[in-house]
Amino acid sequence: MDALTTFADRREFERTAALLEGAGISFAVISPDPAYARVGCPAIVLSEEAKSLFVSGLGSDVMTSGWVDCRRPATTVPDAPPREFAEDPFGRVAVVLLAPCVADADRLRLIAHLGGDVAEALPYLNAVLLNGSCVVAMPVLTFMNGPRMVSVFRDRIAVAKAADIVDAWAALEHVRVLVSDVWERRAQITPSFELRQRPSALEIYKRLPGTNCKECGQATCMAFAWAVWRGDVEPRQCAPVFAGQRGDLKDALLAVCAGLGIDSA
Repeated sequence: MDALTTFADRREFERTAALLEGAGISFAVISPDPAYARVGCPAIVLSEEAKSLFVSGLGSDVMTSGWVDCRRPATTVPDAPPREFAEDPFGRVAVVLLAPCVADADRLRLIAHLGGDVAEALPYLNAVLLNGSCVVAMPVLTFMNGPRMVSVFRDRIAVAKAADIVDAWAALEHVRVLVSDVWERRAQITPSFELRQRPSALEIYKRLPGTNCKECGQATCMAFAWAVWRGDVEPRQCAPVFAGQRGDLKDALLAVCAGLGIDSA
């Protein structure tokens, strides 16, 4: 499988591309432009052989964000330019870490540093994202964006379980727009300093039938609860609750899963 990397700075991408061209090494580029230009630098794709030659030779001093297996992006970068805001709490966004996801090696995790400080925006975001998990004292706010888990700190963003590099940029752009939009509307929002935490897998399990029927594909209801908590499966895959005789548990299950940022109504 080909290898992919990106950079914290476009100048480093340009230097890398020039080195590869000068050495006659074939490479491909996946660009975040135009829609994700505010949150990403172009990614370079090399064959495994070319990558080994590059990192052990003329590219040994190149500062990348990390190498991962290159998976064909499931979506394309939108043609529309990124949304602009009168105030920009983010500043420059730099992806400093790109690596396989710990929970799922077929997905990606990344850390992006911010040029700005979004600490003052987090209480307003906490008031809007009622399904998030917030510790304002740290400060950090965690929520689910589809299957991705996103944690917003004052000066950085961590994203887990992105499908590919374009999906990772989409997650960062989603957060940029969300935070900037909430900050722009802060005069109409009452900030919340409430401490909210993600529900545990045990709390999810308590809202399941407990019959271990295996219709969901998991060995037990507890295994299913953990899979829901990790974001690997949707709650609606519990057939007894959503299509069987335990529909009485549906509202309670959806309510607790809302704390994970999941909406399976």
